[in-house]
Amino acid sequence: MNNFPSRETVERLRKQYPSGTRVELVHMNDPYSKLRPGDQGTVDFVDDTGTIFCSWDIGSSLGVVYGEDAVRKL
Repeated sequence: MNNFPSRETVERLRKQYPSGTRVELVHMNDPYSKLRPGDQGTVDFVDDTGTIFCSWDIGSSLGVVYGEDAVRKL
């Protein structure tokens, strides 16, 4: 089963969240993450699977997985 987004979706994400974009976590589907809704960070890059990698202000560098997690632009 392939849950990866289409190339078009990845390109849209890259345009929407370019490097340096400030974001706020809305939801993360990872019970082991220390990140909580409201945490803020800066986008580093979007990979080929649509994961948005961020440098979070709390020190984490966990990626935001397309279709599982959610962020919003600040």
